[in-house]
Amino acid sequence: QVQLVESGGGLVHPGGSLRLSCVVSGTIFGSKRMGWYRQAPGKEREWVATVFSVGSTTYREFVKGRFTMSRDNTKNTVYLQMNNLKPEDTAVYYCNFYPSPSGSWGQGTQVIVSS
Repeated sequence: QVQLVESGGGLVHPGGSLRLSCVVSGTIFGSKRMGWYRQAPGKEREWVATVFSVGSTTYREFVKGRFTMSRDNTKNTVYLQMNNLKPEDTAVYYCNFYPSPSGSWGQGTQVIVSS
């Protein structure tokens, strides 16, 4: 059974940084495309970024130049380095497979950007 455990969220001022982590188990991680998703209060969950098995990445326009996704296949972990955070980045962040997420979402990690 796939398990996804996110961590690293918190409260940060606008312009600040956070690094999210997600440990994945129950699958052959190295071959999987992984994504970060987020859900803001009152909104649908949305895709944010993807890292392919070879390490290449792609991003939504609204995080390009600010967020960097990476992976460590030796640790079954993906990361999301978030810089220059904005209040509109406030959301619960989740990792999952891309483009077809598993139905078993993790608990997510809360990011609040506020002054």
